[in-house]
Order: sequence, then C-alpha cells, then structure tokens
Amino acid sequence: MQKPLKIAVLDMYANFPGEGMRCIIKLINEFQEKEELLIETTIFNVRAENKLPDLSYDIYISTGGPGSPLALGESWEKPYFNFIDSLLNHNKSKAVISEESTKKYLFLICHSFQLVARHLGIGNITKRRSTAFGVFPVNQIDKEIHEELFDGLPEPFYVVDSRDYQLVSLNYKKIKELGVTILRMEKERPHVNLERAIMAIRFSKEVFGTQFHPEADGVGMLKYLSSEDKKKVVIKTHGLEKYNDMLDKLDDPDKILLTESIIIPTFLKKATESILQSELIM
Repeated sequence: MQKPLKIAVLDMYANFPGEGMRCIIKLINEFQEKEELLIETTIFNVRAENKLPDLSYDIYISTGGPGSPLALGESWEKPYFNFIDSLLNHNKSKAVISEESTKKYLFLICHSFQLVARHLGIGNITKRRSTAFGVFPVNQIDKEIHEELFDGLPEPFYVVDSRDYQLVSLNYKKIKELGVTILRMEKERPHVNLERAIMAIRFSKEVFGTQFHPEADGVGMLKYLSSEDKKKVVIKTHGLEKYNDMLDKLDDPDKILLTESIIIPTFLKKATESILQSELIM
C-alpha cells in the first residue's frame, strides 16, 4: 500500500476571509486526482493560533495574507522563522546528503515570500506608494536561466498581484552566498521612476517563492472584484477602464487560467517525483 504524501499548508491569513486557501486546496485535490496519489493535507493556522508543522511532512505551502511582513513582534513570528530555518537546515544536513532522509519542499506565496526574503536578508521589504492590485505581466530577468516551474508559460506571463509591500534593493552578496536565483520582476513602467519589485525567486532546489498569487483562479478573482466595496475601490484607484480590463483577463485562457494551471501543479509534481525517487533509493 502506498504511503500517503503529507502536505502541510501554513495558513497566514490571520482569520481574514479570502479566496487563497480555497484555491490552494483545490489545486492539491486536483493534483491528487490527476496523479492518483494518496495525499494527507493538514492546515496550520500560523498567525491566529500560533500553530506550525514539524518536519514530518513532505511538502509545505505557506500562503499569502494581509498586513505587514515587517517585524511586528507578534508571538507567531519567532516560531515561524524557526520552522523556516529548520527546514532549510534539514535540506543541508548530512542525513539528507547521504540519502538517509528525504528533502522537504516549500512553496512561499506573497506575504510568506516577503517574510522569508526579509528573514534571509535577500533585499529590502518596503511599503509601496500605492497598492498593487490586478492582473499584470511579470518579466524574465535573465533569459539564460531556465526555470522548470514556468515551462509552458509565455514571456511575459500574467499573474494576480495583490500587495502593499514589495521586495526591492537586492543584497547580491547574500544572494550569492545562499545560492538564490532571482527569476522575475514586475512589469516595466517607463513613466514611473521607481525600482521594480522582484516577483519570483528560487531560494533553493527545494524552496520556491512568488510575490504574486499563482494559486488565484478566475472564479475567486471574479467574486472578489464583484463585491461592491472592492469594485468601488478599484474604480476609484484605477478607473472603470482598468476594472473592466481586469474582468476580461480573468476569462482569458492564456493569462490567469494558464498561470494557475502550471506553477503550483508543476511544483507539486516535481516535488513528489523527487520524494518518491528518494524513498525508492532508501
């Protein structure tokens, strides 16, 4: 009988309502059905209940969430970063190198991406002048770098962006020391004299992160944009034409639907293949 694949979802929403968790669980369930795998998924309410997984899981997904990713001195922060450090250290341990233990795989989304980038000293996390919200292209930084999680996506590809903070002013010395690969940045804005935010990073072979929302689907975004309060905010901030353009892009099979169908499913597939291969060797 197949041993279940164990997935831990680190819920960073602090009990705020949103569509992200539904989208993540949907992608895990679709992956399980497509690959005919036995999967056990456990959700840990990190910020509201200070709950965190141990290292007995195979794959971890740390979600987006509201609020500031800067140090606030909240009770969950130290345990969260201790967990991140323990996972990174596990993957570098002698037991893993000698194949006596399997590596742990982690996907970081938006708020979690910002937290870990700050924790590792990869760059500065700053508050944006205005909220980034909508469907935007993200651009490749180095055409010589191939990223397997983006296979099947065009250049540029489109993402759901929703954030008040950003990763900028990279620390290249730290990046080289950690072996981090910087992959994507936000769209070019020739008329805006501001540094472009970093949108995707491969932290290591096992750890990947995006400052956008690769889990977002058209259904969730439509529900979000259709609420009267959000509609008013978007139209007031960006105008009616921009609002209607967002709605049009939600149904475009070459934009959000394509991004959602590729990045996290490919991450789950590649991680699972590596885990199962390691277990065969062991």
